[in-house]
Amino acid sequence: MKQITAVIKPFKLDEVREALGQVGVSGLTVTEVKGFGRQRGHTELYRGAEYVVDFLPKVKIEVVVTDEGLDAAIEAIIGAAKTGRIGDGKIFVTAVEQVIRIRTGEVDNEAI
Repeated sequence: MKQITAVIKPFKLDEVREALGQVGVSGLTVTEVKGFGRQRGHTELYRGAEYVVDFLPKVKIEVVVTDEGLDAAIEAIIGAAKTGRIGDGKIFVTAVEQVIRIRTGEVDNEAI
């Protein structure tokens, strides 16, 4: 099993959720986060004053998938989140040792 953590632009969340649903991902966790990558933020003008926005709003999506479903889930995220512009985000994949569904006691693949 693998955990996919994707940090994407907020307006792409619905598209990514739908794309993951189409490849069989049944659940996900979403967190609103702030951060920056290569763009290092930007400057904005507000009421005539210029100020620097260091951290940009992003959305972090976390899903756990079977090893067999990993490639399809990654492709779904890339296809739905990509704009071709700087700041599209990143995907991180980590190994998951065990999953337990609290309500039923199901373990590993049955718990996903």
